Amino acid sequence: MEPEPASGTLIFLFTDLEGSTRLWEQPWAATGALRVRMGLHAGEAATRSSDYFGPVVNRTARIMAAGHGGQVLLSAAAAALAADRLPEGADLRDLDTHRLKDLGRPERLFQLVHPDLADGFPPLATLDRRPNNLPTQTSTFVGRDAELEQIGRRLGDEAVRLLTLTGPGGTGKTRLALRAAADQIDRFEDGVFFVDLSAARTAEDVPAGIARAIGLSETSGQALLEELTGRLRRQHTLLVLDNFEQVTTAAPTAVELLKDCQGLKLLVTSREALRVRPEHLFPVPPLSLPRAAPDRRSAADLASFEAVQLFVERAQAVRPDFRLTEDNADAVADICRRLDGLPLAIELATARLNLFAPEALRDRLGSRLRLLRGGARDLPARQQTLRATIEWSYQLLEPSEQRLFELLSVFSGAGFEAVETVAAELDRLTGTQLDVLDGLASLVDKSLVRRTDARAEEPRVVMLETIREYPAERLDDRSELAASARRAHAACFADFARRQWEHLTGRRREPALGDDRRPREPAPGLGPLGRGR
Repeated sequence: MEPEPASGTLIFLFTDLEGSTRLWEQPWAATGALRVRMGLHAGEAATRSSDYFGPVVNRTARIMAAGHGGQVLLSAAAAALAADRLPEGADLRDLDTHRLKDLGRPERLFQLVHPDLADGFPPLATLDRRPNNLPTQTSTFVGRDAELEQIGRRLGDEAVRLLTLTGPGGTGKTRLALRAAADQIDRFEDGVFFVDLSAARTAEDVPAGIARAIGLSETSGQALLEELTGRLRRQHTLLVLDNFEQVTTAAPTAVELLKDCQGLKLLVTSREALRVRPEHLFPVPPLSLPRAAPDRRSAADLASFEAVQLFVERAQAVRPDFRLTEDNADAVADICRRLDGLPLAIELATARLNLFAPEALRDRLGSRLRLLRGGARDLPARQQTLRATIEWSYQLLEPSEQRLFELLSVFSGAGFEAVETVAAELDRLTGTQLDVLDGLASLVDKSLVRRTDARAEEPRVVMLETIREYPAERLDDRSELAASARRAHAACFADFARRQWEHLTGRRREPALGDDRRPREPAPGLGPLGRGR
C-alpha cells in the first residue's frame, strides 16, 4: 500500500494536470486564455480551524509564486513521490536549483510537461532573476503578514525613498527587512543589496559597506561617495542598511546618495530614528499575542498567534517531538506574554526546553535576564543573551539618558507630568538632574520606551517588561539612588491620592478615575514596584 503522502501527491498532480488542460482548452473569446500557475509540495502541514498553515504551506505558496500562468511546478519532495506514477504522456523537467523569495534553503524545482500543456515559459520569478546578495536564512520566518503588506505598500510609494524599521533589540527588524526586500525584489530591476553595518564605527564605514555589497572597487582617484553615485545614479536599486544605530552620524551621507540617485531606495533597520528629512518611520511591533483571559483557550485558538507559532517552530528544533497540546498551550501562551512577544526572547526561551517543560519554564521567568542566555553561537554576541541585547542599546545612550532610563524602571507606565514630578523630587533628594523632555524624546526615538495614548491630551510612555528588568537592575546597583527614586515615586502618587481623595470617595468618583491627567499607574502588584510600592 502506498504511503499517504505519495497518494496525496499523485491525486493533486492529476488534479493540476486536468485543471490546467481544461483551462487551456476553454474558449475565452475576447478575454484570452485564463492561465493559472500551480505549485505542488509535500510535507506535514499544521491545521487550525479547518485550515492549513505553517512552513510547508508557506513554501508551497513560494513555489507557486515562482511560476508563470499555465505553469505547474513541483518541489523535489513532491517530484520524488510522483515520479514513478505520472499521468500518461506526462513528464517532469528538471529546472535546477533556485532560491525562493522566503530566503530559506534553495529548492530544486521541476516543471510538469505534457502535450496538452503550454510550454516555453520565461525564467522563474525567483531571487536569482535579479542581482542580489540577500543571505540565506537557516530558520523559518514566522508571521508578519500585516507588516510585510504595509512595508511593501510604502516601498511602492514614490514619495517614500528612505524607510526606517525601528524597534528595540530582539524585535526581528533584520529578518523582517530581509523578507520584505525579497518580496519586493521584482520592483528593482538593478537589484537588492544587503549591507551589514554591525561592525561599522564611523560615517566613512557606510559608503565602504555599500560599495562592497554592490561589488564596487575603488579604482580611481574619485572619492568613494562619488563613485557610488556614479554607479547608482541610473539604476533602480534597493539597499537594505542593517544596524544603522551604530553610525547615525552617517545619515546625511545616505541622504546625499538619495538626492543624486533618483532610482535608489533605502530600507534601514535601526534601534533609533535617523532623524533626517526624507525618513519615514515604521516601528516594528512585537509578534501578535493572545490576551490573558479568565477562561481556558484551546490549543487551536492559541496557535493562531504569531508569538505562539514562533515558540512552537523553534521548540521543535530543540525537541523534534514537541507539539502544542491542550495540556501545554496555556503555559506556552503565558511564556510568550511574559516575553512581550519579542522574537529573540522567545527563541532564547525555547533553547531551555532541553531542560524544562513549558510549565516549569514559565515558573522560572521571574528573572528573564538570568534565564534567557545561551543563544545560537552563529548569532552576534550581542544577541546570544537577552542581557547583552539590552545592554547594547544601553551603552549607546548618553549618561543622562541612562539615568532617566533607570528612573523609568520604577514606573509601570505614566504620563510626562508624573515622570517630571518624580525626576524633580529625585533632584531635590540626590542632586540628580534629568532633562525629562529631551530624554524621553530620545528614549522613544531609540525604541527603549513606547508612547501610548497618542491621541490623549498627554500621551503615556511605557516600557516592555522584558526590557524593564535591565534598567531596574542597574538602578538597584546604586542602592541609595534606588531608594530615593522609589521614595520620590511613592511621594508623587501619595500626593495624587490625597488630592483626589474627596473625588474618589464621593459622587465624582467615576470622572476622577477617568481623568487622563492623572499619573495613571496600574493597581499595586501589577508592576515591578508591587513588591513595596
